Amino acid sequence: MSIDMQTMQDRLGRLCEEYRRHNGFNAKDYQTYGVKRGLRNPDGTGVMAGLTNICNVHGFMMADGVRVPDEGKLTYRGIDVKDIVNACINENRFGYEEVCWLLLFGSLPKEEQLSQFKDTLGSLRDLPDGFVEDMIMKSPSKDIMNKLGRSVLALYSFDDKIPCGIFPGLHIMRQSIQLIASLPTIMTSAYQVKRRAFDKESMFFHPTDETLSTSESILRALRPDRMFTDTEAKLLDLCMILHAEHGGGNNSTFAARVLSSSGTDTYATLSAAIGSLKGPRHGGANLRVRKMMEELKQEVQDWSDEDEIYRYLSAIVRKEKNDHSGLIYGFGHAIYTLSDPRAVILKQTAEKLAQEKNMMKEYDLYKTVEKLTPIVLAEVKGSDKVICANVDFYSGFVYDMLGISSDLFTPMFAVSRIAGWCAHRIEEVTYGGRIIRPAYRAMISSRRYTPIGSR
Repeated sequence: MSIDMQTMQDRLGRLCEEYRRHNGFNAKDYQTYGVKRGLRNPDGTGVMAGLTNICNVHGFMMADGVRVPDEGKLTYRGIDVKDIVNACINENRFGYEEVCWLLLFGSLPKEEQLSQFKDTLGSLRDLPDGFVEDMIMKSPSKDIMNKLGRSVLALYSFDDKIPCGIFPGLHIMRQSIQLIASLPTIMTSAYQVKRRAFDKESMFFHPTDETLSTSESILRALRPDRMFTDTEAKLLDLCMILHAEHGGGNNSTFAARVLSSSGTDTYATLSAAIGSLKGPRHGGANLRVRKMMEELKQEVQDWSDEDEIYRYLSAIVRKEKNDHSGLIYGFGHAIYTLSDPRAVILKQTAEKLAQEKNMMKEYDLYKTVEKLTPIVLAEVKGSDKVICANVDFYSGFVYDMLGISSDLFTPMFAVSRIAGWCAHRIEEVTYGGRIIRPAYRAMISSRRYTPIGSR
């Protein structure tokens, strides 16, 4: 028997009311029982859940139990990411592949190692025969992150190689390298199909070029004419370097750690990480920044008038503008206080492309918002918290300059971060040794079963 939509909605509404009637907690119970919500300590630091050699995120110091703001620092395998970026800029070369090697293996590659690794990644960019047609084109998705997760799971069916080798993680290493290479292809293919199926625009599929870097391959796949400038490709490469890893405590990496600890396969693990990153509290912040800035550009008449911009930002904080959340997106971080090193690097390097693209007016607007936001929060909200622009504030602007659709903002995050996820998975499987299983305190009291006729 079919049920009409209104009846179904009414029933679902009653079910929700039924749930609310019999569930819920007293907020004080979390303090009473020492529950660390969000796995956070009372001082805001994360609960120590493991050890890692992969990455360190520094943003403050502790003195007598109090956070002392400090300049942000991000290190990959002990190497400051600023040094990696500066080396790539000074030597005018791509660096994401080098970072992938560093994260996976723990050391900087020699020239021959890096050359072979790049060749390997290039040779693995193509998806299995029929995969695009059967797994992507026949079931398009409006959400590219959804398609990434489903496609990674589907690749399990195409992996018929038997796990082997002296090192127990050899097959995981192979799968990791294959997925680092092919996830960008999944993303660009899913985007083309989405354009055709939902946006009613033409889709195009260019053959892959094994000689190109990851960032070049992405731009080539997204452009109808396959053309891009060296500046564009190097800036996208920089974005990928900065998004490649951010410690074991972020939500998606921890998800990869949790699933890896259970002994499940690489495809299920990385699909779960993608699902975590898809969440609006994690990976979608740069998209929210873009939407906020687009409204600001419409509402503010003179982008050079700091007083007008201040008034608009104040209205956002008072929940009168944008999405009425009271949040100025792209500011604040769980760890960084005085500065987010990724945002600092992006801001510095984005200026060159902004000049090439004749977008300096917008670039200056972003800088003004960055300057005024801490002042607005202090004066309007009365907040004394030290706050800085985070990586999401400038990354969306960079993607805009590169002509990358907002549909791909979070997917670009995923195809960059997969290197870090794989590194943490290998470390967890190799050295973790125990399934991750935190505790939850049951707040229910015993009661007797009531026969259905007596309820």
